[in-house]
Amino acid sequence: MESLSAPAHRGRVPLQGLLLAVSLLTFWSPPSTARLTVASTNAAEGKDVLLLVLNLPESLLTYNWFRGKSANSSRGIGAFVTQTQKFTPGPAHSGRETIYPNGSLLFQKVTLNDTGYYTIAIIKKDGLTEEATGQLRVYPPLPKPNITSNNSNPEEHKDPVLLTCEPETQDTTYLWLINSQSLQDSTRLELSKDNRTLTLLHVTRTDTGPYECETRNPVSAGRSDPFTLNVLYGPDAPSISPLDSHYLPGANLNLSCHAASNPPAQYSWLINGRPQQPAQELFIPSITANDSGSYACIAHNSVTGYNRTTVKNITVSDVSTSPNPGLSGGAIAGIVIGVLAVVALTAALVYFLYIRKTGGSGPF
Repeated sequence: MESLSAPAHRGRVPLQGLLLAVSLLTFWSPPSTARLTVASTNAAEGKDVLLLVLNLPESLLTYNWFRGKSANSSRGIGAFVTQTQKFTPGPAHSGRETIYPNGSLLFQKVTLNDTGYYTIAIIKKDGLTEEATGQLRVYPPLPKPNITSNNSNPEEHKDPVLLTCEPETQDTTYLWLINSQSLQDSTRLELSKDNRTLTLLHVTRTDTGPYECETRNPVSAGRSDPFTLNVLYGPDAPSISPLDSHYLPGANLNLSCHAASNPPAQYSWLINGRPQQPAQELFIPSITANDSGSYACIAHNSVTGYNRTTVKNITVSDVSTSPNPGLSGGAIAGIVIGVLAVVALTAALVYFLYIRKTGGSGPF
């Protein structure tokens, strides 16, 4: 007879036990030994830098450092014996390297020629060896950049402009800013493959800047002084002020002309085709009817060579010959309208009284 304590289904594992086993397998892993590592690093030329060694095992006899990716004795920098704390330089020792008791390698005043791979080889007390390689990258400190241009005085809608960030240095990233803002996508802006040259196509008067360039490498950065373009343009069509075109005899006529232009425009006037003295303002005291006519302002840009003209017609009329010399046309019209309104109201009142007197029977 089977025991009452036996499971009901032999060979089957309860679900709870299966889940527990899976959970343990998922979260448990056998311990592993961290590998010997050399931390790669960047350094600025002329600075001291330390190549750190990580995960050093215990019970070590010696550290040996080499230039390159392997432990080549002909490229040995030096050896450090842990028991005696003694450092012995190798054939590749320059006099600037020191090995510390923790295995790290110190470079004093690194040069660009120090860029490369470095390998540490350790010997344990059990005679086993282990190696690790890291990389040292040495960069020059970047000088302050400056912007040069093929044309600092471009003409609007005519001249393309090339701005170049100087000097050219290796392993350098170039960035541009306009009005202290990063470049926006534009069909009028082009960057060279290395971003060092910015080309402005179809320059307009709004492209004056200022422009700045930034240079960056892993150890330093710099920004240029602002650079401004002197964009030549105009003149635009001049405007004549004031807007008045009708004047009384005896009044003073004072006209002013202005046109957007760089450099500033030079101005001249024609009165009914007759040249006047060059000036931005035209003044005629005590004008008469003979001063009526066309007044033309001519704006000239001496650099672009363009001229633009605007004509204003001036009328000088003697209003004393009108039927009401003391009233304007608007005042006369107002008086006429007022008189007509009074007549209409009077007629309506008379008609109302008449109807009331006759008892509403009308004249017929």
